[in-house]
Amino acid sequence: MNSQNNLPEKFAEFAGQRQASFLKVKEIKERGIPVIGSYCTYFPKEIAMAMEAITVGLCGTSEEPIQEAQKDLPKNLCPLIQSSYGFAKTDTCPYFYFSDLVVGETTCDGKKKMFEFLGRIKDVHVMHLPNVQDEAGKVLWKREILRLKERLEEKFGISISDESVRLAVRKNNQIRKALKEFCGLMKQDPVPMSGYELFQVLYGSWFKLYTDEILTEVQNLTERIRKETQSRRTTSGPRILITGCPIGGVVDKVVKTAETCGATVAAFENCNGMKAFDRLVDEEAEDIYEALADYYLQIGCSVMSPDRNRMALLKEMIREYRIDGVIEVVLTACHTYMIESGVVGQMVREECQVPYLCLETDYSTADKGQLKTRMEAFVEML
Repeated sequence: MNSQNNLPEKFAEFAGQRQASFLKVKEIKERGIPVIGSYCTYFPKEIAMAMEAITVGLCGTSEEPIQEAQKDLPKNLCPLIQSSYGFAKTDTCPYFYFSDLVVGETTCDGKKKMFEFLGRIKDVHVMHLPNVQDEAGKVLWKREILRLKERLEEKFGISISDESVRLAVRKNNQIRKALKEFCGLMKQDPVPMSGYELFQVLYGSWFKLYTDEILTEVQNLTERIRKETQSRRTTSGPRILITGCPIGGVVDKVVKTAETCGATVAAFENCNGMKAFDRLVDEEAEDIYEALADYYLQIGCSVMSPDRNRMALLKEMIREYRIDGVIEVVLTACHTYMIESGVVGQMVREECQVPYLCLETDYSTADKGQLKTRMEAFVEML
């Protein structure tokens, strides 16, 4: 079988990575390797990498455990929070079960209170994230990063050296470069893969448990697609950029539906996309913890006020990826993204001269038809 025919299998492998790694994490625990669970892009994973721990993402992406979660949490809460807590409460997420420590960041009030509930089930360390991206905020965030380092040293009886952190920064920077280069393939027109395939790789890479494995597989896939560009090119419709909330729980009814309607999803700015790797940590900084604080605090997110960095990245991506339309996905009851959607929509329409559509949704399938109708109309307009 030639490599062209093998490519769809590789995309499927990334798509199934979260489930496949469920089996590996048990083996890792049996070998005595620490497992650190987290919920957000703001988590400075290099600190955990420096002690050779495995990091795993814990955000829930299924409607299945929400009913149980609602026995403790209000029904009008974000589905990501309800799903994440539901998996923990029902003990049905192997990643949560095998985590030695869960690290939470105070990105929103809902998560902040959820971490209190999780603390009854698992050892939880909460990092207090500043909501302003200035020098004072950086001082506070550096202090929180050092506090995390001290917590890990105390819990696991180890010492994390500055050099081991710097080495972890270099490794993670390589992964950031590889993922950004992979996304860059979508600047071609027509594109060499669907947006759904692109998302499978980006999302699946979060669940590959070894950093060397992520780097090698993403680099190899990028090279294979680059070599087979002519045979892999798809029919390009209007080029769409996805922004807003994490979409792991709604990818089928948003990305797949948009492409079924004739669009090409060419780029993702949100937590599952470019904002997580558009820049690098300064590897040569004299104070590596200050460099980490500077990098992570500058991530663009609606929890920041004002959120200039998100706007700057959006404008840059709209230009570089030659975007024809922007779709913002807001999960129900995500107040910061919903409020900011008005600002984003105005900026996209007026400054970038690009049409904009905001979709509010949750993890159920009840609104699938309605979303399809709205996206059909949007794509037809483009």
